[in-house]
Amino acid sequence: MSQYHGLLMASGGMDSTVMAYWLKSQGKNILPLFFDYGQHCMGNELETLKSVLPKEYKENLRIINIKDIYSGTNSASVVEPDLWKDDIVADDLYLPFRNMLFFSIAFTIAEINNIKYVYSAFIDSNLAKEVDCSVEFFNRLEHLLRLYKTVNIELPFKDFSKKDVAQLGLKLNAPIMETFSCQANSKVHCGACPNCVDRLRALESI
Repeated sequence: MSQYHGLLMASGGMDSTVMAYWLKSQGKNILPLFFDYGQHCMGNELETLKSVLPKEYKENLRIINIKDIYSGTNSASVVEPDLWKDDIVADDLYLPFRNMLFFSIAFTIAEINNIKYVYSAFIDSNLAKEVDCSVEFFNRLEHLLRLYKTVNIELPFKDFSKKDVAQLGLKLNAPIMETFSCQANSKVHCGACPNCVDRLRALESI
C-alpha cells in the first residue's frame, strides 16, 4: 500500500489550491506534484505554491524538471513578453501537448509509487482552448486508463464554475487571494490573460 491516498498536480493557482484544501478536509494524505517546464513565472508559481499548500502537504511536495522539452519555443508562456510593447493574444501562450505531458508524467509517478488516484483541478468553465484541456480529452483519457486498470484520474471540479471553486475555497478557509495564476507576467497578475480573466471574474462574483 502507498503512504499516499492520491497525487495532486499543483501549481499555486486557485483551482489546485482549493482542491488541496478539499482533499485535506477529507483526511487524505496527498503527494503534490509541481512541473517546472521552463515557464517564465516558475519562481513565483513555486514560491506561491509553497506558501498556499496546506501545511500537512508541504513536506510531500515534489518538483519535476521538464524544461528542456520546451527549449526553443517562442511561446509567451516561456519567453516572457513585454506587456507594454507586445500585443499578446491567447494563441501566443500555447504550448503543444502540455497537459498530455503533465498527465503522462503524473500517471507514471503514481504507478511507480503505487498511488491509485491522480487528482486534477480541471474545470470545464475555464477559458483554455488547448485540445488536451477539454471534457472530450479527459473522457477519452479516462477510457484509456480503464483499459490498463492501474491509475485512476479524478476530476472532482469538472462540472464546477470558477465561482463555485472560489466559494468552496472560502468555505474551506483556503488562501485563494494569495494564489497566482497569471500566464503573461512573472511577477503580478496582468489581468488580461485567460487565467487572470477567469480568476478575476470568480473573485468579483463572490
